[in-house]
Amino acid sequence: MRQVTATGQNVEEAVKSALAQLQTTRDRIDIEVLDEGKKGLFGIFGSRQAEVVVTLVPDPIEEAKQFLQKVCQDMGLDVKIAVKKEGKVVTFELTGDKIALLIGKRGQTLNSLQYLVQLVANRYSKQYLTIILDAEDYRNRRTDTLIQLAERMAKKVMKTRKDVALEPMPSYERKVIHTALMKYDKVETHSSGKDPYRHLVITLKKPL
Repeated sequence: MRQVTATGQNVEEAVKSALAQLQTTRDRIDIEVLDEGKKGLFGIFGSRQAEVVVTLVPDPIEEAKQFLQKVCQDMGLDVKIAVKKEGKVVTFELTGDKIALLIGKRGQTLNSLQYLVQLVANRYSKQYLTIILDAEDYRNRRTDTLIQLAERMAKKVMKTRKDVALEPMPSYERKVIHTALMKYDKVETHSSGKDPYRHLVITLKKPL
């Protein structure tokens, strides 16, 4: 965490000096005023400069990206990361060779890495961010697979009249299945367990 102490004729001037030293903008800092300063008699006698301590606040998205980049490097992968932010949802799109290693079986490696990146981002963020990791358009392909799985399991529940518990999934994947099954009037879904083991259970609707 970078921090500087700066002085100026007043607090505003001291802050501007700190911003120049840190090469950043006002929205990226925390300011602690040590001394508001004093003009003194005739602006000369007894004057005292204002003094502030300015701390550069880490950017949560940049911290998450650096963490992700390091993990990829440690895995021996040369990966390019593109970032897209829409509201509180941040998507990291990964491209490169051997990208299948990052996806893993049924996306388990990608989901685990996504969970860790989300923890890093929200350690530094003042508002909760939802992190999505995508690799070579895997998420769109995964969505199609989840919808097919949801419909197949719903039919199984209706046929056997027994609950079906699915594998652990991140929240947005559970939402895909929940949304896909809303058209079925005989089944319903609910989540069970705690992250990262939280999963969806498909059950028959109870008669009113």
